[in-house]
Amino acid sequence: MLDPDPLIDARTKGLPPACGDLRLSQIGAQGWSLLEQDLPLPAALLRDDALDNNGRWMRDFVRRTGAQLAPHGKTTLSPQLFARQIADGAWGITLSTAQHVKVALAADVKRILLASEPIGPTEIAYLLDELRADPGLELLCLADSVEGVRRLETAAAAHPIGRPVEVLLEVGYPGGRAGCRTLDDALQVARAISASAHLALRGVEGFEGLHQFLPADEAATKVAEFLRTQVDIAQRLDAEGLFEGRPILTAGGSAFYDLVMRAFMAARLSQPPEIILRSGCYLTHDAGLYERSFREVRERSATARDIDGRFQNALEVWAYVLSIPEPGRAILGAGRRDFGHDAAVPTPLKVYRPGRDARPRAAPQGWTVAAVNDQHAHLTLPTKADIAVGDMVALGVSHPCTTFDKWRLMLVVDEAYRVISAVQTFF
Repeated sequence: MLDPDPLIDARTKGLPPACGDLRLSQIGAQGWSLLEQDLPLPAALLRDDALDNNGRWMRDFVRRTGAQLAPHGKTTLSPQLFARQIADGAWGITLSTAQHVKVALAADVKRILLASEPIGPTEIAYLLDELRADPGLELLCLADSVEGVRRLETAAAAHPIGRPVEVLLEVGYPGGRAGCRTLDDALQVARAISASAHLALRGVEGFEGLHQFLPADEAATKVAEFLRTQVDIAQRLDAEGLFEGRPILTAGGSAFYDLVMRAFMAARLSQPPEIILRSGCYLTHDAGLYERSFREVRERSATARDIDGRFQNALEVWAYVLSIPEPGRAILGAGRRDFGHDAAVPTPLKVYRPGRDARPRAAPQGWTVAAVNDQHAHLTLPTKADIAVGDMVALGVSHPCTTFDKWRLMLVVDEAYRVISAVQTFF
């Protein structure tokens, strides 16, 4: 088990440098305030009110649709946020690697959807050891080839765990990631799983999220086509009696979960499928990629439109204005070591001038991040903009996953930007 109250080394990025080592539970009791400049910048902050709001919204969506939610843990890889999602009613946590699984198990997560195919002997042996050690652990993994099935079956036969290893058939599409491309391939792999005394075919899995970078209408069309293929394959496997127990249908990244529900609810199987969505970015949301995706979800889905409120950006990276070297340019003290920019450069959201402003104000239109260095961001703005050295600027990221990569500790703040707790990450 992870230490539920670990000691946080004072050298950890984000802590005031003079604070000394602290237990995780002590961080919220220090009385630190962003606006009173108790924190060194850059600082990555999670707004507690937005996390609560986003958890409530997604909980309402899955309740109305009858789905289960296994949020992808690689978004945050944070035990404290996993616990928050489980407390919100999540079925379990989706993960990608054996290291991710170890983090989740140490945080006492009992249901895991491993959305990848275990191939290496070390990885497979570790997963089998964990399943053998804990009969209450539910862990699903993927297979998309007969060779992958053979590797898993050989290891499970040599080191039995006392029950079948639960496997989902992975379905893909041309040009996408892993997954069977044709019905014939899917049947061959599914039959190999079903024929094994050491494996059990539990359902069909796919990932449609790579289409999110296409124009909205084209993306929706391609996603719908792929999901129909996934359902067609599931119906064929069901007709052959290959599934063990109630069949699972799972897909749904953070962009198209409404289309996943529409397609899977229409599946005609011998018993109603258990639908598991895997959206991970909903909890923090963002100010770019998933903000656009959420608007598109609401345009497509009456269910989403009927739910009160909307997702809010919960993740902000704050930085000081270090320099105004020329008119129309300011240099911020945060860069690619502090935020991800794989989907887009950050968006200036708020600005606060200590000693003058009562609270942060919205960043004016026309403020944009034009370039990013390791520790700096180049902010362009009108030449007569109200900005000064020492101002504090909040940046909103696009695609939160790669910002979590940068921080081993993130501070959680209330609506007045007082630190109330902290979460760890294990990237």
